[in-house]
Amino acid sequence: MTICALATAPGGALGIIRISGPQTLEILSRVFSKDLSNAQPNTIHYGHIKDGEEIIDEVMVSIFQAPHSYTGEDSAEISCHGSRYIINKVLELLIQHGCRMAGPGEFTQRAYLNGKMDLSQAEAVADLIASSNKATHDIALNQLRGHFSSELSRLREQLLKLTSLLELELDFSDHEDLEFADRSELLELSKTIDNHILRLATSFETGQALKNGIPVAIIGKTNVGKSTLLNRLLKDDRAIVSDIHGTTRDTIEDTIDIKGITFRFIDTAGIRQTSDEIEQIGIERTYAAIDKARIVLWLLDAEPSENDIQDIQERCHDKSLIIIQNKIDKSDLWQFSHLSPLSSHLLKISAKYGENIEALEQAIYEAADIPALTENDIIVTNARHYDALVRAHDSIGRVIDGLQMQLSGDLLSEDLRQAINTISEITGGQITPNEVLGNIFKHFCVGK
Repeated sequence: MTICALATAPGGALGIIRISGPQTLEILSRVFSKDLSNAQPNTIHYGHIKDGEEIIDEVMVSIFQAPHSYTGEDSAEISCHGSRYIINKVLELLIQHGCRMAGPGEFTQRAYLNGKMDLSQAEAVADLIASSNKATHDIALNQLRGHFSSELSRLREQLLKLTSLLELELDFSDHEDLEFADRSELLELSKTIDNHILRLATSFETGQALKNGIPVAIIGKTNVGKSTLLNRLLKDDRAIVSDIHGTTRDTIEDTIDIKGITFRFIDTAGIRQTSDEIEQIGIERTYAAIDKARIVLWLLDAEPSENDIQDIQERCHDKSLIIIQNKIDKSDLWQFSHLSPLSSHLLKISAKYGENIEALEQAIYEAADIPALTENDIIVTNARHYDALVRAHDSIGRVIDGLQMQLSGDLLSEDLRQAINTISEITGGQITPNEVLGNIFKHFCVGK
């Protein structure tokens, strides 16, 4: 069946309508002012969309022929004016002459089914569209280009080699003196594969932080300027600023982009002893925000007490802590020497007047400790991929244990197959008996 859909957001100056399927050129010829049934691939044609003799719009039509198209099918794109009437009329004409409206993601689904991309690449299309900063854009683009798929393919080939060796040995089990698989070599190869899988799986934490925004909690006593700092960082009056203690009684969140990385800032209620029940709830939420944060900004307007230092040390021991003296425009500067063991970032700012805010943003970026991404770096951002990698790691772990315990090849082979199938879930493929057989004949010469 040939499908059609609007590929651009409505309301713009131009609209692009995509068509894909075996009748693409035939249907287009019925509504276009020229016969496109013999159009050359990768060509653009100027003309009119017509309803009988009535001209609907002046358009450009791009032609792509199978298999050299996004979906792997005959496809076309109609570039028309963005009027809702024009777009609806063109879609109506296409449907009248044999198209149907595409379902959500159906163009990409057809690309997958026609072998133009695997499942991980198809999922990267959605991630690319949803990318909100340079980091998530680069990660999705790398995945769409097949870097992740290539890495998984290499791991799969190595696992397939292990399986083939063990199963070949089982085929000749009646020859007790014949050993195709050296156990020590298998053990080292299994450990190497497991390290690769574990490296991909552990990148998920970074991937989620980049995808959802790195959480940064702004904490401190009441009236130290937390809300003023949030507004300064956001360049917007997002939080209420007041000289009255306890104004902020709930967490306030918003995001900003620093050097291509999204940070999710959380302004919290001031920490102090209070009998106000509502304010106390806000303080409890402050502690919860600290637990969830990856970076904590501890804002001060005076030297902290020993009890304050001890409390922060206990609550932020596993966080990147940035200690900040605020209000340097109206308070005396004091030394950070006794706080140096707590944090590598010690700053003096004026949130009200914006002094040293750029230095603070640089410190926040450094505290995130995000590795510089290159074109070939692979960061896992998809929970489905992470789950599959964890299960593959468990399967390989059983293989390693089994090799160390000198278990039989049939037991090891079963765990290896599970690892291969689990990795294959990510890209949408599965191992078949013919693959194992083909790999045996490809790499080994039996009976020569």
